[in-house]
Amino acid sequence: PFCKYTTPWPTPAARWTAGQSITVDFGTYGSEHDGGMCEWSLSYDNGETFVVINRVLGRCFYDAQNNYVFNYTFALPANVPGSDSAIFAWSWVNAMGNREFYMNCADVVIEGSSESFSGPQMTVLNYPGYPTVPEFMGNYSTGLGYYNNAPTITVYAKANQTATATMASTTADQPQSSPPSTMT
Repeated sequence: PFCKYTTPWPTPAARWTAGQSITVDFGTYGSEHDGGMCEWSLSYDNGETFVVINRVLGRCFYDAQNNYVFNYTFALPANVPGSDSAIFAWSWVNAMGNREFYMNCADVVIEGSSESFSGPQMTVLNYPGYPTVPEFMGNYSTGLGYYNNAPTITVYAKANQTATATMASTTADQPQSSPPSTMT
């Protein structure tokens, strides 16, 4: 599994409604490793598969003026299924430094009425059993093809408000790692 803890926490980290804006804050104590590729994803099958709901590719952690970004706000898609046991994940492939795959997971509750949601499968690179991309060395399109060609998966809500995922096309599965500090 990509998430370090496979037993759900007694209290979810957040309660969201499909379509609302969410903000993910990053601590100021880390290193941005010259940016890289960030994805935010949801799992409805206990962390087996993750469908992407937001991406910042190339210069994650930087704005257009090259200033460090400490948080991202984006809309939770309005058509994600509701669940009392979804997993929200942030994953990152760093642009500079050791070739690593970072991922953090959090249990969340989502209010929503959709039966399914389709989107790219979370991309996993620089993790055992997955492709490795070199340091970007200023070329922020390094590894971009893996993201652009990620298979589309569909997650489905179940009657008990959990969901499952199916793949629309076949490619290698993908994993996870570490750091948002807070979510709202």
